[in-house]
Amino acid sequence: MAPTFAAIGLAVADLEKSLAFYRRLGLDIPAGAENAPHVEATLPGGVKLMWDTHETIRSFDPGFSPATGAGRVGLAFACAGPAEVDRTHAALVEAGHASHLEPWDAPWGQRYAVVLDPDGNGVDLFAPLT
Repeated sequence: MAPTFAAIGLAVADLEKSLAFYRRLGLDIPAGAENAPHVEATLPGGVKLMWDTHETIRSFDPGFSPATGAGRVGLAFACAGPAEVDRTHAALVEAGHASHLEPWDAPWGQRYAVVLDPDGNGVDLFAPLT
């Protein structure tokens, strides 16, 4: 049997800030999860998104050093339409998160925007143009 892809893990500096960001994107993360060293949320389709604090990772990997620069990990969220891309982007920026790319109509036929999560990971927002 071949291994089955099951999860995406994020190493985070501030678990509370990271979970708040992803809750704003609609992920069902249990209340009080920010008090745990490891958190998991099951996404549609069964894949899990997991968060571990840098301290938790260092507890089993003492040489751990957080990645820096662009391209660490990229996550993408499908929106219901172009207006939802704009609204979601605006709401995240208003909540204090950095916009990497303002919403635009991409040549491949999608409304697209990129916001950075609290650890600098790019989170794409997209929807088909109507």
